[in-house]
Order: sequence, then structure tokens, then C-alpha cells
Amino acid sequence: MKARDETYQYYFYFIQERMKIFWRRFEGLESDLTDDPILAQYKFTNVYRVLDRVSQYLVRHVISEKEQQYPGVDNLLRIIVFKIFNNISTWEYLESRLGEISIKTFDVDRITALLDERIKQVAIFSPAYMMTGSHAKYNMYARKHEKWLRMVEKELLQGKGFEKIIAAKSLEQVYNILLQCSFIGEFLAYQYAIDFNYSSVINFSENSFVKAGIGAIRGIKKCFSGIGHFTFEDCIRYTQDNFEKHQQQYGFTDFKNLFGRPPQLIDLQNCFCETDKYLRVKMPGLLVGNVRIKQKFDRPKGRISFYFPEKWRLNKFIDQNTQGQ
Repeated sequence: MKARDETYQYYFYFIQERMKIFWRRFEGLESDLTDDPILAQYKFTNVYRVLDRVSQYLVRHVISEKEQQYPGVDNLLRIIVFKIFNNISTWEYLESRLGEISIKTFDVDRITALLDERIKQVAIFSPAYMMTGSHAKYNMYARKHEKWLRMVEKELLQGKGFEKIIAAKSLEQVYNILLQCSFIGEFLAYQYAIDFNYSSVINFSENSFVKAGIGAIRGIKKCFSGIGHFTFEDCIRYTQDNFEKHQQQYGFTDFKNLFGRPPQLIDLQNCFCETDKYLRVKMPGLLVGNVRIKQKFDRPKGRISFYFPEKWRLNKFIDQNTQGQ
């Protein structure tokens, strides 16, 4: 594979500058977060996936606060129900009407009826992921949310998919189990595997497996002039293996990682997607797929009380009185 220096350098630039924005917010700053007009105008996710608002809610409220009182299957059920909608308000609405989501309260007929009413007022799915609902096996159900919930019921609960995940020997195996589900393609299978891995139910290194999403592939194509017989995932691993080398090469060594935790493969994968978005504005003549950024930066919705999976052992570094977002 051959890196394209004129674009690949912006990958390391983005990581450095986006992380500076995070640390400034973490320290309580509300303005003057960046001198970069692109980063100031448009919405970009954090360098570390776990830092984004919805992931933080998942880790703290869906997983960590409740996982000790529920067995493994219940924990995985809670995670997948939350992630199907990827919407905090949808989750809180369901729990306010049903009680805590668990096998005991997972009644698809009742949840569907509740969401039928909810969707009349507000969106129930997050726009972050494109969720499809087309599969012959579930064509008898009219509404997308019911199709997804029936899949969980029939394939992961009744079909023992959750038990297979608990017995999995690797993150890749978890991915492959999820990939067999009717509506779950490669991108969501990888994302859900990472979400499950935030819990104590499974415990695999985030550096043990990676799958490039469509956005990351666009970024990789912009950053490499040719990959030959290598895969897009090889490009992500190459980036990790040569991270400090290229930081020094391009002059972007002013990078502060997450309390000593280097970016993992999932984070590096995500940053290729964000670099693609950044380059749409910085180098508009470099056309690979989409040509504009859809979401503008908006004022954050409030401070995040950051929390990380217990097994990462990072929570001891957090001063609850100085957290930003």
C-alpha cells in the first residue's frame, strides 16, 4: 500500500485537533475551542468512539448502572434494544412506560404499540445509522421498529443468538454471529460487537478485530493512492502500527490520548470516516462518494459526566467536578 502524503497528513491533523477540542471542553471551556474554520463549522465525532454522547449514555446508564442486577442475556438485550434506535429519548420513553428493559419486560406487542404512538410526535430512530427494514421473513409486519424488535425476539432470544455471543471466543466471532441476523449488515455487526464489548458479558481487545465501514473506506481511498492486494482493514492496522512514525513525519505530535489509552482500531476506523468528511471541505476537488457534509456544528446539549467501561480502568482519572464534553 502507498500513502498519499498530501491527504494522509490530514488524518493525523484531524486526530490531533479534534482531541484538543475534546480536552478544552473537558476542562470547561465553552468558546475558542479551535482556530480551524472547518472543525468550528461542521459536526465531527470524537477521536474515541466511546466519548460521543450516545455511547456515554450507553456505557453509564444502559450498561454499568444495571449490569450487576441482570444476567448476561438481559444485558445484551438491553444493549441491542438501545442501539437499534440509538436514541436516548426513545430509550427513556420506553423505560418510563415499561420499567427497566429486560427479558421480563420485553413484550414486542406492547413496545410496538408504544412506539406507534411515540412516532406520531417525534422521531424514534437516530439519523446516525441508516436502519433498513426490508427482509422477506418479516414482511408480515408493517412497521420498521416492529420488524427489528421481532428479529431480536426470534433470532437473538428464541434462536439463542445471545447465548452464542456469550460463548464466543473472539470479537470477530461476535461480529459473525451478529452478521447472520436478518437486518444486521457488516457495519452494524461491527458497531454492535463493540457495544456489547463495553459490558462485562464479553471481554475482547478492541485491537483484535476491525471492519471498515463505508465512510472509512472513502477516507482510506483518499489517504492511500493504492492498496494493491491489501484490504481496507490492513490500511487501518498499518495506520495503528505506524501511528507515532507518521505523527512525527507530518509534524502532528501535539496529541494527548485518553488518559494513557491510545486510539484503538475502532477509533482509527472512525477517524478515516471523519477525515473523509474533513477533506470534502478542505480538498473539494478530491471526489470519492459524498461531496458535502450534512451536519453543521451545534451548541452541545449540556455537560457529559464521562464514564468508561470498568475493565478499562480509566474512571479513576476522572475528576467529576471538572468534566466537560
